[in-house]
Amino acid sequence: MSRRALGVACVLASALAAEPGRGAVDRPLVLVARIDTPIHPAAANYLKKTLRAADREGAAAVVIGLSTPGGLLTSTREMASEILRSPVPVVGYVSPSGAQAASAGFFLLLASDVAAMAPGTNTGAAAPVGGEGQDLPKKLGEKAEQDARAFVRSLARQRGRNVEKAEAAVASSSSYTETEAKESGLIEIVARDVPDLVRQLDGRRVARPGGERTLRLAGARIDSREMGQAEKLIGIVSHPNVAYILFLLGLMGLYFELSSPGAILPGVVGGIAILLALYAFSVLPVNLAGLALIVFAIALFVAEVKVVSHGLLAVGGAVALIAGSLLLFSGRDGESEYRVDLSIILPGLILTLLVVGLLTWKTVALRMSRASTGLEGMVGEEARVVGGFAEPPRPGKVRVHGEYWDAEGPADLAAGERVMVVGADGLRLRVERRT
Repeated sequence: MSRRALGVACVLASALAAEPGRGAVDRPLVLVARIDTPIHPAAANYLKKTLRAADREGAAAVVIGLSTPGGLLTSTREMASEILRSPVPVVGYVSPSGAQAASAGFFLLLASDVAAMAPGTNTGAAAPVGGEGQDLPKKLGEKAEQDARAFVRSLARQRGRNVEKAEAAVASSSSYTETEAKESGLIEIVARDVPDLVRQLDGRRVARPGGERTLRLAGARIDSREMGQAEKLIGIVSHPNVAYILFLLGLMGLYFELSSPGAILPGVVGGIAILLALYAFSVLPVNLAGLALIVFAIALFVAEVKVVSHGLLAVGGAVALIAGSLLLFSGRDGESEYRVDLSIILPGLILTLLVVGLLTWKTVALRMSRASTGLEGMVGEEARVVGGFAEPPRPGKVRVHGEYWDAEGPADLAAGERVMVVGADGLRLRVERRT
């Protein structure tokens, strides 16, 4: 009996010891992503990576923290599509207090299975504008607005939210506080922080492609997946103004290195800048005609340094640079919400012209200066007579630059006299007595 009781006690002890571990494994997982940058290709890649990790790790939900002024519409559509296709329920959450989900952020909030906001936040103001916040040209603006209105209506209907209020954010740039958004049926939850949000999500039913699903998040493990520094850096580089500056800096650096081999630093800096600019061009709507015009402008500037054209090539390069800069991010069809700011183009043009002017001036000065090496470099130099001028037909001997040379000159030149080199015939110098 004692042995049997001891065995039962051991089994019970083992079960009790294993229970905490088993409970920890069974706790639902909630991944928290954070997008507090403009919406750009790097942010889209970050969201894709997070959603795939959530699916792979069997997460019960993904919370996307939003604090963004907006961004590129193409990236917004890509991210909204990823959210709609995600096998894991996605919760859009505008936070912390004081944050906004404007423009592109509003579309992402509407695309989420559950939309939530923290107290003191706002969303909306989704009217299409240019990359620097400027109004779009009339025709392009109307086209972009109609496209955005159709997009926001589709998202609102799919998620069962107020279509009229959602469309007003695009048509009239309406913006809503968290209270107004909830009362208007644009969001479902107002939560202080992520733990409060998870608590309110527990037991909520959400519509999924395969049917409704109930969120079971009691005692959930919350795992934050922050955007990496490399992704943040890539996001900065992807801004059209930054990409444009890097491209010009790279071209100038490489030109300096090719014109003055061995400088090293301009070549290294120029190479890095060019590679970063090329990455940005790979994710931005680059117009190849604009890119070709900029390269052509740099070629004209280089030609101005090599061939003096009295400024004609430089003027042509300036015109090509301005035209190429304006077209650079206009897309293949000439329409894009991104443009290089004119306040970036003009200083870049002025700096480029100053550099070209300096190089041209130095080139002209070098061409006008007399030679300093070889036989031509000896013309005008002082030499000392060694002997031989009084004994024709033998040539005289002079010493110049520490070397002995055959020379022709007046027959009465005596050894030790100082003479000046006035010319050279082959390997024989012509000298005259210094006056």
